[in-house]
Amino acid sequence: MEIKRLLDVGAQSLLIPYVENAEEAARAVAATRYAPAGMRGVAGLARASRFGSVTNYIPRAHEEICVIVQVESVQAVEQIEAIAAVEGVDGIFVGPADLSASMGYPGQLSHPEVRAKVVEAIRRIRAAGKPASIVTADDLLPEAIEAGANFPAVGIDTLVLLKGLRELRALSVLRTRLTAARDLQGRGQAGPHR
Repeated sequence: MEIKRLLDVGAQSLLIPYVENAEEAARAVAATRYAPAGMRGVAGLARASRFGSVTNYIPRAHEEICVIVQVESVQAVEQIEAIAAVEGVDGIFVGPADLSASMGYPGQLSHPEVRAKVVEAIRRIRAAGKPASIVTADDLLPEAIEAGANFPAVGIDTLVLLKGLRELRALSVLRTRLTAARDLQGRGQAGPHR
């Protein structure tokens, strides 16, 4: 139901989290397709069809939808070839955080075994003929690209926001200190030396 709502308001690219196997990938794709190819409910006057003004929207809607599934566990990585074989899966995204937890290293994205599993997953996705992606905030990005990740996410919105806020705070502290220093200097010049 949620996928239908996102598509009806105009989303064209979907990242479906925690897909564990080909059956789940097929259900994700089916949710983006109108019958008989899928189970997306018809809403002819939705924003996605420009409120009914797009000619032949319903039979052609799937041509403009990108379905990317996310593999985030050891079990899902074991199923990469089967997931990649599902018609309508346009790409596979590796989720290193949940993958690290499923490997027994929660939060340890830099653990050598986690890094190796991420790189293995990317290579297998590419060997299966699908685009591969990852999001990472550490130094795994060069390895991922070398392994074949061809649409990596290079920033996480909350981390970008946090970095900007820290920079603003540092700038504010610096301004406060400069103002205080100027005030002290100004008081010193207005003293008995004049």
